[in-house]
Amino acid sequence: MASLRLSIFFDTVDPKRSNFSVNPIQFPDRCSISSYIRVTRPHIVTFVGEFSNINVSGLATESSEGSNDNLLSKKGDLVSETMVEENPNSSMEVRRRNRIGKRGAERDKGVKFTFRRNRDHNEGKTDYFFVFDGELDVNYSAVGPDLSLEQCNMILKRLEKCGDSKTLRFFEWMRSNGKLEKNVSAYNLVFRVLGRKEDWDAAEKMVRELSTDLGFELNFQVFNTVIYACCKRGRVDLVAKWFQLMLELEVKPNVATFGMVMGLYQKGWKIEEAEFAFRHMRSFGIICQSAYSAMITIYTRLNLYDKAEETICLMREDKVVMNAENWLVLLNAYSQQGKLEEAEQVLVSMQEAGISSNIVAYNTLITGYGKVSNMDAAQCLFLSLKSIGLEPDEATYRSMIEGWGRAGNYLAAERYYKDLKRLGYKPNSSNLYTLINLQAKHGDKNGAIRILNDMLKTGCQYSSIISTLLQAYERAGKIDMVPLLLRASFYQHILVNQTSCFMVVTAYVKHRLVDDAIMVLRDKKWEDKNFEDNLYHLLICSCKDSGNLENAVKIYTQMPKSDDKPNLHISCTMIDVYGIMGLFTEAEKVYMNLKSSGIALDMITFSVVVRLYVKSGSLSNACSVLETIEMRKDIIPDIHLFRDMLRIYQRCGMLDKLAELYYKILKSGITWDKEMYICVINCCARALPVNELSRLFDEMLSHGFTPNTITFNVMLDVYGKSKLFNEARKLFWMAKKQGLVDVISYNTIFAAYGQNRDFKNMSSTIRHMQFDGFSVSLEVYNCMLDVYGKEGQMENFRTVLQRMKEVRCASDHYTYNIMVNIYGKKGWIDEVADVLTELSASGLKPDLCTYNTLIKAYGIAGMVEDAVALVKEMRDNRIEPDKITYTNLINTLQKNDEFLEAVRWSLWMKQMGL
Repeated sequence: MASLRLSIFFDTVDPKRSNFSVNPIQFPDRCSISSYIRVTRPHIVTFVGEFSNINVSGLATESSEGSNDNLLSKKGDLVSETMVEENPNSSMEVRRRNRIGKRGAERDKGVKFTFRRNRDHNEGKTDYFFVFDGELDVNYSAVGPDLSLEQCNMILKRLEKCGDSKTLRFFEWMRSNGKLEKNVSAYNLVFRVLGRKEDWDAAEKMVRELSTDLGFELNFQVFNTVIYACCKRGRVDLVAKWFQLMLELEVKPNVATFGMVMGLYQKGWKIEEAEFAFRHMRSFGIICQSAYSAMITIYTRLNLYDKAEETICLMREDKVVMNAENWLVLLNAYSQQGKLEEAEQVLVSMQEAGISSNIVAYNTLITGYGKVSNMDAAQCLFLSLKSIGLEPDEATYRSMIEGWGRAGNYLAAERYYKDLKRLGYKPNSSNLYTLINLQAKHGDKNGAIRILNDMLKTGCQYSSIISTLLQAYERAGKIDMVPLLLRASFYQHILVNQTSCFMVVTAYVKHRLVDDAIMVLRDKKWEDKNFEDNLYHLLICSCKDSGNLENAVKIYTQMPKSDDKPNLHISCTMIDVYGIMGLFTEAEKVYMNLKSSGIALDMITFSVVVRLYVKSGSLSNACSVLETIEMRKDIIPDIHLFRDMLRIYQRCGMLDKLAELYYKILKSGITWDKEMYICVINCCARALPVNELSRLFDEMLSHGFTPNTITFNVMLDVYGKSKLFNEARKLFWMAKKQGLVDVISYNTIFAAYGQNRDFKNMSSTIRHMQFDGFSVSLEVYNCMLDVYGKEGQMENFRTVLQRMKEVRCASDHYTYNIMVNIYGKKGWIDEVADVLTELSASGLKPDLCTYNTLIKAYGIAGMVEDAVALVKEMRDNRIEPDKITYTNLINTLQKNDEFLEAVRWSLWMKQMGL
């Protein structure tokens, strides 16, 4: 969109009206020092003439507070540094002292410029200046305390044009000779010098000295001089500081002050500083037209339209006599927020106020119509321009292009674009961006190629063009067309420029144009190994994050390999990718290649490898990696790796390792989160003392972390096995209150009561379980069978079995093993045989526990040969006997007086290492 740019201008001083000389005093052309003197040795310059009273000021000031004369020139929107105050009756007569016939002799003595102090009383001449190496300086041997303020100021002013150091030196001479008392002009001039030198500390020190030590009555002139210097350099911070100091010293600013300050704040969009200055301007009753414009412009630019309209109301309230700039700012404010009726009314009022027709005003209105997509109104206004005597300019066509582009009318936008070029105007970057977006949306390949070439012709950089193109086609969902457009010089630029190459290949990979990305990477001509590795890693991670794992593998296999020094980060990512894909062999190859390279693996790589082995089911390899980590003193596991280590040791039943790791975690100083507490409790339940687990559980609750159901069940099991039934009951009711009780919770607490032979609570638990809607589980039935059987309550034992049949609760291995064990202990071999028959009929086969129980039962029944035969049967069924198997068999042999056979089997156990 063509944006309306309104610069804040201030009225210049009219020399005819103000009695001020716009230009500083200068020598006549015939006495030009630079053109007349061609010497390298010192020369004397003497002024001869008469002085009138002369006021010299480095900055023009208003004659009264109510004056509307603005002291800012249009150039740079700031006060002109060359404006000085001068008495109109004064005159300067500069005379040439050297004669043409005496040039040789006079050159050795110097060129003298003299002025008479008093034509009647003093005919003598005093030499005040000399020239050395073409530079003017004061002849301090010729000046004395008798010089008047006017003469001192004239010398100071002349020096200020030659050099800052010479000016400051003479200023100090004036100070030491008492020539600065109430000498506003001298101070103003030195402030201008300090501003050029950017010696703000010295300037502030001098201001405070004037206001306190010397009792100098400060006015806005001094501050305006310094503020002007700050504005000239765009130092917003310093302007704010000096404006604050001005208020602190109770110096009232004038129109010029607010014009400079607000103009700079507008350029930097400093809203808070601008509001501060604007409030003080109104509190002083000062009317600065450009300040109102600046405030409205800032609000409009920052989309603070309500505040912009409040400022417009203040303009009316303060009865500001609006100039052309004010009208344009109002017009822009309404147009930018889409209030076109108000904008149209402003245009009418502007014309009624006598402001001549302005193309900027109409362009602003056209921009406003485009902003609300009312292009019919914009078109009518465009066609009516010639009838009111205005010609559309560059900004007009730009605004029409933006408007039609926002309306989505590609044909109209392209037509105005062609007219813009035909008239010799140049499109701006916004026009080109608008057309690229339209062409991407409409799939106009040829039009896009033309615009790309136009971008190059207008001076756009390749990288900027490519970025714009990618954004446009990505937004249109047609990124697949980009490879067809980035040809010729664009493609060559991509191959040699790392930044452009990065933008293109990442966009291609993001949209699954992997083959195009690989082609660019293969053809590239830049060489930067680190950048290339980082780029490949980014592309692979992009594919992984988006779930395109096959593309990640494709990029990895196509990238240049460095087998001796593979990239650690890329290899680590690929191990993870292969692991997610289930390609464990490929992942292990990458890991082994990484290990053999001699590169020191970091914690992240170890974590990825550990998870790989866990996922593949190779816990032994995972433990091997963990041993490597423990040997590396420089590897400090993070909270995630610690959790992985806990889970692995728990699955492997490595209780000693779990306890050791737990105390290592305590010493590591890591911050525990909820997941860490849960993981430690769940994994270390069998490895830690119950009091330590209880402490951890209470600590988790004190930190506001709520345990999950599994953790509640683990702690129930811990308390139950430790016979801490009160703690178990409290924990159970806590879990129930939070709705975290499940069937396993009931099974666990029931098993705890069963282990303690607490038949009353066992029955109560079953009632509560059924009341809460849970069916009596197989685990509960098994627990009841085990307890009743071991207590010899065979009637209850048979009742439970009958109940299981009634509710059709199928038995499992544990059920049959309990039955074999109970019947076997009683020597009821027939019942044991029936159980084995039922086991076979259910489709189950005896497991290791079943065989061990049967051997024990046969021993009690004196069936030694059958017991020995079971060992052979186990091996035939590929069930490897364990220590319990052989122990039960030896006990059977010993009880039946088969001592030699028992010894033989005992020796066999030793050979087997059991």
